[in-house]
Amino acid sequence: MSKRHLPKKTVSAIGDARIAVLTSLSLDAVKAGKGDRARRYVQLARSIGMKTRTGIPRDFRYCKGCLLPMVPGVNCTVRLTGGKMVSGCECGRIWRMPYNKERSG
Repeated sequence: MSKRHLPKKTVSAIGDARIAVLTSLSLDAVKAGKGDRARRYVQLARSIGMKTRTGIPRDFRYCKGCLLPMVPGVNCTVRLTGGKMVSGCECGRIWRMPYNKERSG
């Protein structure tokens, strides 16, 4: 008996739906103060994304070090300095992103 193969579009659609649910659950868990549960949800979302070859949505930010979703004011700090956004996690990891395309001067 052979395995049933699903088309790639179907697999990616299922993966996207499950990742969306897990990311919203992880944000709710962080806001409720349940960091371990939020880490597990992010870990599951990443593994589903790798299995189905889909990505996590770009608007969902999480720390690559401790896998906690970033919620400014709850578990991360955000500073704007010199054309860069500097974000820091409570685990100590820091990353920088430019926020303006052109600088005059």
